[in-house]
Amino acid sequence: MFLVWVIAGASSGSGTPESCSGLTGDSLELCKDADDVGTTIGVGLVVAFWVATDFILALTYVIYRLASRQPRT
Repeated sequence: MFLVWVIAGASSGSGTPESCSGLTGDSLELCKDADDVGTTIGVGLVVAFWVATDFILALTYVIYRLASRQPRT
């Protein structure tokens, strides 16, 4: 699910954004660059959520395994 989310977010940032229509020269480049920065931040947040979710799941698994192991006799 996260991989699809990252791919969709990264691909949505390609091309010229609609908000940049009518701009030329440096203004157009600045608008495109700002859109690219926003896409990068968005994809970075998705990756951060992915890492946090993996960490929480791994920690939960470790706690479960420790709680359900057989005691030594």
